[in-house]
Amino acid sequence: MAGYARRGVHGQTVETLAHRVLGGEIAEGATLDLAALQAELGVSLTALRESLKVLAAKGMVDARQKRGTFVRPRADWHLLDADVLRWRFETAGRQQGEGAAARAASPLLRDLDEVRGIVEPAAVRLAAVRRTDADLAALEAALTAMAGARDGAAEAVAADLAFHRALLAASHNELLERMDQVLASGLAARDRLVHGPGHHPSDPVPGHRAVLAAIRAQDPDAAEAAMHRLLAQAARDLAELSAGEPGAGSAEGSAAEPAGGSAAERAAGA
Repeated sequence: MAGYARRGVHGQTVETLAHRVLGGEIAEGATLDLAALQAELGVSLTALRESLKVLAAKGMVDARQKRGTFVRPRADWHLLDADVLRWRFETAGRQQGEGAAARAASPLLRDLDEVRGIVEPAAVRLAAVRRTDADLAALEAALTAMAGARDGAAEAVAADLAFHRALLAASHNELLERMDQVLASGLAARDRLVHGPGHHPSDPVPGHRAVLAAIRAQDPDAAEAAMHRLLAQAARDLAELSAGEPGAGSAEGSAAEPAGGSAAERAAGA
């Protein structure tokens, strides 16, 4: 199902119900008391039912005669849906606590690192072989935005997302390109921690530039190696935050390069 407008009563009701289900406040298998929810949330029954339709489309609730509206088993939830992923990260953050260290330790972010470790090195190899001039322009634009956003968390998050989306698109594999819907929510959550108040990560641009240089040179081995370094530094950033060491780590992509590096990276000055 397409995304819904998160504004107004409808959007607020969807968000509230989703967080309660994902947080376990409304348990799997529980039958919803619509009258009680209507009174508690201060919405009309029609608005409540419309909000539940959004969750139903994502496999989270269902309605049947004699049983009413109930929460479906977790196995039925569309966990890769962009909204569901976002709700999961938001709910996990609230359960872990407000501190950056606690949120950085979220198992969801660990899962994200593992998924990225599988997806992005493969995608970048394809991108190095298949990239077009338009792909290079999109990656360069994102890198330029990243360089200009070092002191602004929101801008840094947007630039990082744009780079990784452009990278997946450059693979010219439609299924890999759609993986941005899986990665975006988690990557945004991670970036907000790394670039959050009180944290002063080092320049993220060199590591991303190394990836772009290898893609431009059509060197899949160098591209994969650069991506692995980027992901390794991302994991270290989170480990340092979860250990309660704000500002101790460097940004994703600032890991030390091996002496010399690839021809593509040396040519780009990465």
